[in-house]
Amino acid sequence: MSQTAERSGRRRAPTMADVAQRAGVSHQTVSRVLANHPNVRESTRSEVLRAIEELGYRRNSSARALVTRRTRTLGVVASNPTLFGPTSTLFGLEEAARAEGYMVSAVTLRRYSAAALKEAIDHLGDRGVEGIVVMVPHREAVAALSELRLPFPVVTVEGGHALPIPGVSVDQELGARLVTGHLLAAGHRTVWHVAGPLDWLEAEARVDGWRAELREAGAEVPPPVVGDWTPLSGYRIGQELAGRVTGVGARCGTAPVTAVFVANDQMALGVLRAFREAGLSVPGQVAVAGFDDIPEAEFFTPPLTTVRQDFTAVGQASIRLLIDQLDSGATRPDERVAIEPRLIVRASTAS
Repeated sequence: MSQTAERSGRRRAPTMADVAQRAGVSHQTVSRVLANHPNVRESTRSEVLRAIEELGYRRNSSARALVTRRTRTLGVVASNPTLFGPTSTLFGLEEAARAEGYMVSAVTLRRYSAAALKEAIDHLGDRGVEGIVVMVPHREAVAALSELRLPFPVVTVEGGHALPIPGVSVDQELGARLVTGHLLAAGHRTVWHVAGPLDWLEAEARVDGWRAELREAGAEVPPPVVGDWTPLSGYRIGQELAGRVTGVGARCGTAPVTAVFVANDQMALGVLRAFREAGLSVPGQVAVAGFDDIPEAEFFTPPLTTVRQDFTAVGQASIRLLIDQLDSGATRPDERVAIEPRLIVRASTAS
């Protein structure tokens, strides 16, 4: 420690030279140990590792990047962080990257123009990311991404199937089919659907799965009622649907409302409250199911039947696809990974 540092009471971080001096080896030997080079005697490796532990040495990532030309950093362009799905996806990506020895630098978009997306990608490029994962849940995001020249490997999450870019997604259509089929199997003549915003590709896929399952069963297909993912929109739609059950203020269409599939659990929470305030029994008079299986879903009144998405698997598959491109130097634009969802049955649909 220098005299200046001693007088100020500050202690500098240990360097590789300090490790070499403590272990009684050369700077090059320490470097080989840190690189896990095979041509190092085990006794020497043990001495160096002991010195690293005793000194609390941490590698300088900037210096390492200059030597290896690898920053071990991946970028993520994320969507609305206030929603459960995007937040859980980002968490899954960060966990998967860390398990592979990478850090994540994330940028959140509030709009999906080509200019905003380019700005986000440029920002991540300036931070030295080696590749990026882009969440593209909106049609606008797909259109914007298709206009850009991408300077490094990219993987899309949700909705990027129309792009010549590797992608990972949960099979949203299958999830909607599972929950709709469950309600039909319980004896309901048809299933109403509270959809998410239709500029979200996940919402569109859930509508497609719901509609296809009804048609295959020969059931009437009521008009989907569109919300905005929030409990408030679910509550307002629930009030309207409650009117069909009680015979007050009927909406268009003739299908009876005895079962409702809601495109996410937050809107389902609003629907449940509206039904409760209208004096309707769930599931006695109306069965209700959601999508996402948020942590609170099993504590709703009654506990909510829903569709669970495996965000950990999404993160792992996305990061693996990206790292494979980095390691091989080749892209596989047609590669797609679909993660199967799981139906979680609870009391809100039990007869």
